[in-house]
Amino acid sequence: MVSFPKARRDDETDDSLFYRDPRLVQHIDMGFILQLQAIFRRYLPQNAVLLDLMSSWVSHLPEDLKTAKVVGHGMNAVELAANPRLDEFFVQNLNADPVLPLVDDSFDGVLNTVSVQYLVDAVRVFQEVRRVLKPGGVAIVSFSNRMFPTKAVDRWKERSDEERLDLVQQYLLGAGGFEQIETHVHAARGLSAWFLPQSDPFFCVTARKAG
Repeated sequence: MVSFPKARRDDETDDSLFYRDPRLVQHIDMGFILQLQAIFRRYLPQNAVLLDLMSSWVSHLPEDLKTAKVVGHGMNAVELAANPRLDEFFVQNLNADPVLPLVDDSFDGVLNTVSVQYLVDAVRVFQEVRRVLKPGGVAIVSFSNRMFPTKAVDRWKERSDEERLDLVQQYLLGAGGFEQIETHVHAARGLSAWFLPQSDPFFCVTARKAG
């Protein structure tokens, strides 16, 4: 097991200032989204209770995936309010306070889409993810090669995409209580290459809460 001290970033100013203005844009392309939705269909049950951690104005959940409740978390209330899949949301800076204001064993799935690279204490955050997941619930952590470089942590920027897959697995192992940890990779010319332009590379780690 690897121990991680808090990571450093080029921009250590208050994150709330950086995310103050809403960004109602897509940070990933349709090729990535289709691959992510395939993972959601595979791992998330119908009528699940979900936490979309570090979310924005879109959760990328497939329309045919019915949910009982989706709670959103993020850094910008305007973005979260514009997300049609969220039933409720809250704003919190996980780098300042990683403790989620949510009860134990309450979610079937926790999603983290293209945001793990910004966590300065990812292990502590994933301990909270484990706490709020129901036994057997799934964490789905996906990322591509895009980022806000000044806010991404150094250990992320220093690694290749494949090494980042290992880093996310180490985060989950460091948090403890996860099993069935799996990686999912699609290169830029993967799914739907015949129908879509060159897509963002897709990387994902899934894991289930033990028990």
